[in-house]
Amino acid sequence: MKRLHLASTFLLAALALPLQAQCLSDAQVAALFDAYSSRQPAANPTGLTAADASCSRAKFNRILELNLGPPVGYKAGLTNPAMQQRFGATGPVWGVLYETALLAGGSTVDAAYGARPLFEADMLVRVADESINRAKTPAEVMAAIDQVIPFVELPDLTVQAPPQLNAAAISAINVGSRLGVVGKPIAVPATRAERFALLDGLRDMTVLVRGDGAEIDRGKGSDVMGHPLAAVAWLAGELAKEGKALRKGDLVSLGSFSRGLPPKPGMKVEVEYVGLPGQPTVGFTFR
Repeated sequence: MKRLHLASTFLLAALALPLQAQCLSDAQVAALFDAYSSRQPAANPTGLTAADASCSRAKFNRILELNLGPPVGYKAGLTNPAMQQRFGATGPVWGVLYETALLAGGSTVDAAYGARPLFEADMLVRVADESINRAKTPAEVMAAIDQVIPFVELPDLTVQAPPQLNAAAISAINVGSRLGVVGKPIAVPATRAERFALLDGLRDMTVLVRGDGAEIDRGKGSDVMGHPLAAVAWLAGELAKEGKALRKGDLVSLGSFSRGLPPKPGMKVEVEYVGLPGQPTVGFTFR
């Protein structure tokens, strides 16, 4: 009976321990990168917990960095409730951005740039001060950035069955980060009144997406977490959980103001941010 009691004690203790993350294997991550490189659909990651996803993303990012160069920032994904609903997510996810993936406005981009290509209206901000890692509100984020940048993200869901992706699987594939087209930066004003005017403008702006001159979608700044800069505060908190932090000069992609739209060869794409100073635009052409 004593032996049985001891065995039961050890069993209960083992059950009380947290389960270790079950990363995608090295072979699975290598296969994911091979598919990414060849623009072919990869097998869907399945059965991942949030911890599994984080571990798998880290493996995938190590391979991406070896091939794409150092990261230049981060991508907040599923920050729009409509996108969360589509993938059955209860909150945002994040990935890493690489410099070679950022293209200048006016570029011509292969319409088949990935296995599952899409384009969506987005925005970047640039970190000016590492106090951003303590930011809890959009106003505190605004005080720690120096640029707001028009941006069209060109993600690639990269798997065989995108509708079957969930938040953990999206994290594991680095949130589908592939390419993006960068517009002319908007400097964050120096005066308090102008900064708060820009803060309100980001929340209230209408983001128009045009294809060949015709409107094909639109969204509001508040579609992203109530205020797009809230995505940065969320990201800083998530990075801190993994011992990471935003650094001066990092770029942060805030998330989608539009649906993910399919590329078409020859299409001219333009995104306009109505309500921001000068109503900035960013555009490019698919070939």
